[in-house]
Amino acid sequence: MVYKAEDTKLKRTVALKFLPPELTHVPEVKVRFMREAQAAAALDHPNICTVHEFEEDEGKNFISMAYIEGQSLKKKLESGPLELEDAINIATQVAEGLQEAHNKGIVHRDIKSGNIMVTDKGQVNIMDFGLARSAGRTLLTKEGTTMGTIAYMSPEQTKGETVDQRTDIWSLGVVLYEMLTGKLPFHGEHEQTVIYMILNKEPESLLKVRPRLAPELEQIVFQALTKKTADRYKSMEEFQEDLAAVAEGFKPLKGQVPAFRARKVHRRTAVH
Repeated sequence: MVYKAEDTKLKRTVALKFLPPELTHVPEVKVRFMREAQAAAALDHPNICTVHEFEEDEGKNFISMAYIEGQSLKKKLESGPLELEDAINIATQVAEGLQEAHNKGIVHRDIKSGNIMVTDKGQVNIMDFGLARSAGRTLLTKEGTTMGTIAYMSPEQTKGETVDQRTDIWSLGVVLYEMLTGKLPFHGEHEQTVIYMILNKEPESLLKVRPRLAPELEQIVFQALTKKTADRYKSMEEFQEDLAAVAEGFKPLKGQVPAFRARKVHRRTAVH
C-alpha cells in the first residue's frame, strides 16, 4: 500500500510504500521488501523513481521514495493505444532507465505497464524494484513458482531459469506491443494458458491490429519478443538505437529480424 505524505524534516512530498502488516513477520518477504529499497537506492537516473530510505517504525516497514505526480502507464492505456510518438518516447525512457540498472548489474524482473509512471509532462519513472536481483540469479517462492507478473514474463522467467538483462528487454517488448495495440501479446483466462502462449505461440501481427504502423516498428517488437535469448536484443542500448531509427526515419535497424518475421522493407513510414 502506498501513501502520499509530507517529509517534515526536508519539507518535501514523498510516497510511503508500506509492507502489508500481515507480511511484516514473514522473513523472506521482509528481505525482498528491503531489497527493493536497496536496489532502487543504488540507482541514480531521471527515469528511475528515487528511493530516499527504508524505515521501520513501531513494527511497520516502509520505503520512502519520491512522489510522482502523474498516472501509471496501465491507467493511461485504459483509454486505448497510444500515438506512435508517445509510445516510442515512453519505451525509450524506460529503456534508458533500465540500461542504467543493467550497467550496475541489476535486473528489474517485473517490468509492466503498472510499474511505469508517466507525468503530465511525459516524464517516465520506473517503479517497484521488488523483484530486482543481480543478473544470473532467479527468484522462486517456496512452492517453486516464479515470481512476477505472468503476462509480461519472458520464456526463461516462466520456467524459473536464470535470467539476465534480456528478460527486461522481453518485458519492455510486451509493454511496447501493449502501447501500440491496446492489448497484451500473450493473454488467456488462466495463468497456464498465458504461459503456454509465451513459450509456444507468436503474438498477432502489429500490422494486422494497426495497419498503418511502420513495418520496422513491428520488427523491433518481435526482436524483443524472440523466445530464444541468444536471438533477442543483447542490450537496452541496441533496443534504443532501433527505436531512434524508426523515430528519425532512417535505416538499417541494428537488431536482426527473426526469420519468421523477416520481410523486405522498401521505405520507412513512421505514421500513426
